[in-house]
Amino acid sequence: MPLTKSFNETVKARIQESAGFRRALLREAVGCMISGDLETGKSILRKYINGTVGFIQLGADLGRSSKVLMRMLGPKGNPQARSLFEIVAHLQKIEGTVLEVVDSAAA
Repeated sequence: MPLTKSFNETVKARIQESAGFRRALLREAVGCMISGDLETGKSILRKYINGTVGFIQLGADLGRSSKVLMRMLGPKGNPQARSLFEIVAHLQKIEGTVLEVVDSAAA
């Protein structure tokens, strides 16, 4: 079921207004991917990118085509781990945050 434009615009506005929401969205995207839900993780990451740096700027920053990045994170995209982690590392730098993986059983 496609999302309505008003929902996407609401999310984009919230991303631009709240640093805490942006960080939580990035954390959720990576968490979904690590737990095996790549489709949800890519979807959240697309929303994060659209609400922050944008695909054109991200492509320029990474030396890649923005269209390739959009396809990679699209519903049929199958990004390589190297590409995905390169994107996440760059977004962390822009956001000024560092995500860590913690073993909950050891903690």
